[in-house]
Amino acid sequence: MHSFYSIILIDDDPINNLINKRLISKMNLADQVEEFLEAEKALERIQRLHIEENTLILLDINMPVMNGWDFLNEYLKVFQDRKDRIVMLSSSINFQDRQKAKQYSCVEGFIEKPLTPDKFKIIL
Repeated sequence: MHSFYSIILIDDDPINNLINKRLISKMNLADQVEEFLEAEKALERIQRLHIEENTLILLDINMPVMNGWDFLNEYLKVFQDRKDRIVMLSSSINFQDRQKAKQYSCVEGFIEKPLTPDKFKIIL
């Protein structure tokens, strides 16, 4: 049995998503790994997931249209009953971004890109 039903990657960089998807797939942690270039599309997908489906969301901060912070604000409004694990996965080294992430009750951690097996094990 896998650790997660679904792992959702939200990053506007398709290369990052491809690399992360391959890494996660090799680690065999989820029934499915889905990637989204747009945060809005990820929110639509989450709405279709059953509330008991154990989901990990890896979220980038800097994206066009809806950034990571906008995603978190919308997620908290729409999905108060979900128990998804959300981890920020960003190239930002800004201390203020780390502090801001801690203000969101739904965020469990902050990892700097690139994602590696060792970094991923930290969030498990």
